[in-house]
Amino acid sequence: QVLLVESGGGLVQAGGSLRLSCAASGRTFSRHVMGWFRQAPGKEREFVAAISWAGGNAYYADSVQGRFTISRDNAKNTVYLQVNSLKPEDTAVYYCAEKRLEYSTRRYYSQDEYNYWGQGTQVTVSS
Repeated sequence: QVLLVESGGGLVQAGGSLRLSCAASGRTFSRHVMGWFRQAPGKEREFVAAISWAGGNAYYADSVQGRFTISRDNAKNTVYLQVNSLKPEDTAVYYCAEKRLEYSTRRYYSQDEYNYWGQGTQVTVSS
């Protein structure tokens, strides 16, 4: 069983920044792709970013490319999402997730590939 706990969300003005963190329990964190997803009110949850197990490859949704940066520290079992130049449309609950298969980037954008999820952290961007 893996427990994921997100933190770092909050209320910020448009153009502002936040750093989201996700701390993971479990002994195999360094073997798994980690992803960030978000769900805005009235919308389906969507892919935001993912990072390979060693951190060498990062993947982003087109809507956040150039503004968000995903990173990880395997020594701390933590994945981060630096969110810059925030827009009101970035308002959502942000979730981190651990991909089911070890050492696999296959379909990193698909929620179906992730089997452990955090409880989410709210990001609200005011205009």
